[in-house]
Amino acid sequence: MSEITLTAYNVKTKEKNVPIQDAVITKTSKGAYMAQGHDGKGNKLTTLLGEEKALAAIKAGVAKQGWE
Repeated sequence: MSEITLTAYNVKTKEKNVPIQDAVITKTSKGAYMAQGHDGKGNKLTTLLGEEKALAAIKAGVAKQGWE
């Protein structure tokens, strides 16, 4: 499998595929996975993920797990 990267759309600057830094993956109340972090310039980023990609990112060390 290729290198896992988490990207999101930056609403403030209208840029697509911005890499998320210091990502924390959490579960929503309905069971979806969400990655939150920043772009390194002070802008917060959030994106929804599928279970497979979320768990792979945690396993690869790209993101931290935000639930118990």
